[in-house]
Amino acid sequence: MSHPAPDPRKRTPLTAALAWERTQTARAVHRAARAAAGIPTVEEVSAGGIVIDPDSHDVSVAIIARYNRGGRLEWCLPKGHPEGVENHREAAVREVEEETGIRGHIVATLGSIDYWFTVPQYRVHKTVHHYLLIATGGELTIEKDPDHEAVDVAWVPLRDLPRRLSFPNERRIAELAREVIQTHGL
Repeated sequence: MSHPAPDPRKRTPLTAALAWERTQTARAVHRAARAAAGIPTVEEVSAGGIVIDPDSHDVSVAIIARYNRGGRLEWCLPKGHPEGVENHREAAVREVEEETGIRGHIVATLGSIDYWFTVPQYRVHKTVHHYLLIATGGELTIEKDPDHEAVDVAWVPLRDLPRRLSFPNERRIAELAREVIQTHGL
């Protein structure tokens, strides 16, 4: 049985603890089912986030377009795997710059999302750590992306992200960013 996690803005210590417990139980059940089916699971971690242009009148955010493993074009937040001894924050700053061309500094942690997907030989459990960054320089480009995963990049007003981002979990991160920006007057 699946239980939706409560909205993080409305969590109390009790609901947060219950949501955590449900998540841990669901993950354990999922891992056991996959192990029983003989399909190995791989854990992946990425970091990235929302970089905003502080000089834009409409709080613009740099997002990228890429083709997924199935060949479908998706608009998403820039992110990628930590390299070497990088921590999540360092990886997020580097990945945002590589995939969008925009340098930035982190002003807030937006939280993490996790999801599952399957490739031919295994299932992947991916966790992505998101941060809010303020742009400090650079030019919007995909030319710095060493993996050439990004095929397009665009400044999009924050209010338009729900219509542009392909994934509901990233739209939730965008909503958290909007709340942080409003609360702190960024």
